[in-house]
Amino acid sequence: MKVFVMVDMEGISGVVRRGHVSEGDPLYQQGRKYMTWDINACVEGCFAGGADEVVVYDSHGAAGPNVVWEDLDERAEYFIGETGRERMPGSEGSDALILLGYHAMAGTPEAILEHTMSSLHWQNFWLNGRKTGEIGVDAAIAGEHGVPTIMVSGDDKACAEGAEFIPGVVTACVKVGLAVEGGRLLSRASAHKLLTERATEAMGKADQIAPVKVEPPITARLERVSRGRLPVRGEKPYVTIIDGRTYEVTAESVEQAIWRL
Repeated sequence: MKVFVMVDMEGISGVVRRGHVSEGDPLYQQGRKYMTWDINACVEGCFAGGADEVVVYDSHGAAGPNVVWEDLDERAEYFIGETGRERMPGSEGSDALILLGYHAMAGTPEAILEHTMSSLHWQNFWLNGRKTGEIGVDAAIAGEHGVPTIMVSGDDKACAEGAEFIPGVVTACVKVGLAVEGGRLLSRASAHKLLTERATEAMGKADQIAPVKVEPPITARLERVSRGRLPVRGEKPYVTIIDGRTYEVTAESVEQAIWRL
């Protein structure tokens, strides 16, 4: 069984400050270590649950390298750095997807480092009329390839969002959000133990969790944070301008819609 683990940084255990996820900040090196430790705990659980192959994608920001490569579990394979336009490089042939270290969508009250895609540019995002964050987007893209999302880890708000969007998904709540940059955290040992246990549990339930399906045609609507950055309609005929900050695109798939945005 092949498991694809897509890793973000804001929902990693121990991460609470913007500096933890921002290259060049003094806290960033801590964030890199925390991310690496969470990956290893998850990989351990995947193999304990019966995985034959685990592929991990460091997807935070410009796609790394955010991890500490030399400290990663040697049994897994890793995609790090620029990977072109593919949202999930290395996921071909996967039997299950894990979203590790994810965060709640933009505007979620008391969620740690909440945002959708870009905290600088994206305000709100809707997928076929449903307000959606990165958890829903990535679960839907995997679902288009018949791959179920079996586990989500992050703060309590991210886990609740995952459970609402993905029926039956296993969640690993490693912290409780109290503010954008604050929360109540498990200890390092407790968080890693939880991640390993929940990954093992998710492996055992993989055949019981259905892939997320968003029926085409896909309409993706984006409200930007600031005005004046809308696409030129003549260059992108699939774009509909809603107002000075909002536009939508139509596409045949969720993945295509994200790139068209």
